[in-house]
Amino acid sequence: MTTLIRVDMAKGTVSTEELPKEYAQMGGRGLTSAIVSHEVPPLCHPLGPSNKLVVAPGLLSGTTCANSGRLSVGAKSPLTGGIKESNVGGNAALKLGRLGIAGIVVEKQPPEGKWYYLLVNKDGARLLPADDLKGLKNYDLATRLHEKHGEKVGIISIGPAGEMKLSAASVAVTSTQGKPARHAGRGGMGAVMGSKGLKAIVVDDKEAPGVSYADHEAFKEAARVFRDALKAHAVTKPGGGLAVYGTNVLTNVINEAGAYPTRNFTEGRFEGAPKISGETMHDIIKERGGSTTHAGCSTCIIQCSNVYVDKDRNYVTSGFEYETIWANGANCGIDDLDAIAQIDRLCDEYGLDTIEMGCAIAVAMHAGVKAFGDAAGAIELLHEVGKGTPLGRILGNGAAVTGQAFGVSHVPVVKRQGLPAYDPRAIKGIGVTYATSPMGADHTSGYAVATNIMRVGGFVDPLKPEGQVDLSRNLQIATAAIDATGLCVFVAFAIMDIPSGMEAIPKMLNARFGWNFTLDDFTEYGKQILRLERKFNESAGFTSVDDRLPEFFSTEPLPPHNAVFDVPPAELDKVFDF
Repeated sequence: MTTLIRVDMAKGTVSTEELPKEYAQMGGRGLTSAIVSHEVPPLCHPLGPSNKLVVAPGLLSGTTCANSGRLSVGAKSPLTGGIKESNVGGNAALKLGRLGIAGIVVEKQPPEGKWYYLLVNKDGARLLPADDLKGLKNYDLATRLHEKHGEKVGIISIGPAGEMKLSAASVAVTSTQGKPARHAGRGGMGAVMGSKGLKAIVVDDKEAPGVSYADHEAFKEAARVFRDALKAHAVTKPGGGLAVYGTNVLTNVINEAGAYPTRNFTEGRFEGAPKISGETMHDIIKERGGSTTHAGCSTCIIQCSNVYVDKDRNYVTSGFEYETIWANGANCGIDDLDAIAQIDRLCDEYGLDTIEMGCAIAVAMHAGVKAFGDAAGAIELLHEVGKGTPLGRILGNGAAVTGQAFGVSHVPVVKRQGLPAYDPRAIKGIGVTYATSPMGADHTSGYAVATNIMRVGGFVDPLKPEGQVDLSRNLQIATAAIDATGLCVFVAFAIMDIPSGMEAIPKMLNARFGWNFTLDDFTEYGKQILRLERKFNESAGFTSVDDRLPEFFSTEPLPPHNAVFDVPPAELDKVFDF
């Protein structure tokens, strides 16, 4: 991948260039964070003309490497006010990789009220008018663009929430089945895309040149070793937990650990967990004739995705994930999978982050806007967001804004981003990641749950503060590097336990690009990305005060363990001492 596409929305022009030397070894999160760090003024308004939206496949995207289909979407976040990379699967990264495109940079803003979409194919890229697409929800939009450009194109798009520039707005990517069900949800990247007047990016890889290799035979061998590691590990292998029950296999595990945030992070276990667990979901899907497993991302062999259908066997949603089910389930006191599936579909239609919306609705429930457990009420609130009513705009700007609007002090956010589905009082390693990641509260930035709960890569007691800072630091470094390759974060389960799997990654990069990366170089690569992100945030005004959890996590004991988050602040300040 050598081509960088730049789209000037003010002039309506598109240009291509060879990837500049300073970005030559960057891909995925590495490239999005490098461009944002170097080219976006840290103090600019996230929805103003100086911000840039960067879309980048990973370094291994487009190759035959297993699980290399992740896409990075980056910008200055309207939610956190800092740098952001939001990671998503689907079919677009593979297609961009096959077209030889390292990234797309969307700059400036069009005349007020003008909308466009970008068509990318073997002949290059061009902007096309999209005024007739304005207001369309993501599923209708995908149907319209598939009819025009073919069923096999990849589509990156925003729904009405992105058009309204709401801070919880996501960027949708079509799945391997062509549904706009995969979302770069975190950080409001959909709002940035909306501020650029860009409704969609259509990626057509028909007759694409494909990927070239410095040493194809060496690449195939390294890719085989990597694939074998995924197939051998208990979590990622065919027939393993992720393949059979999807990511929602974690519900019973985390609930049993007493770390399943319930009713706006006031309890650690949810009495309704068995009704919304991965095992129950599997049985419902199977009974109704849906699909319990499929590849949600191109080249995936873990197969953790699914297709959820209603009682009449009509498609509702796909990629029905643990985080989504928790956020709009236990966190809101809801134990009805059909209702949660409807919420998921609405979030996908409107283009909203399911985690942020679940956190916002739970905060609203805490304030008494609706009662905990009121599934119909939660659905009603999502429709308010879709319609852009004053209440909807409050909710659609996330949990922090919702808490301010309703005078709630119990608001689970870091850097104004809602916490995901693990309570940091009962899994303290993930609490360190939430507090210190440049991305705001983000479990995927350093998934300490793997070691704290699942004993992958060793074991660090989740209820004790000792060892959590080192654990989070090492995982954040490794994750930044993995995000740059376009590999799925779930490969970490295998490569943390099987050394040959980890060793295969730099070997694949070397065979692909003719580099001489070692494992130490790969680690340094992750550190380099984190340094860029930290520097941007510091220039945007972030201090150590922003690397903290909300006060209530250290003062309110969480049942059933009655634990508090007690990793000392001075220790949190050492996470990036490298």
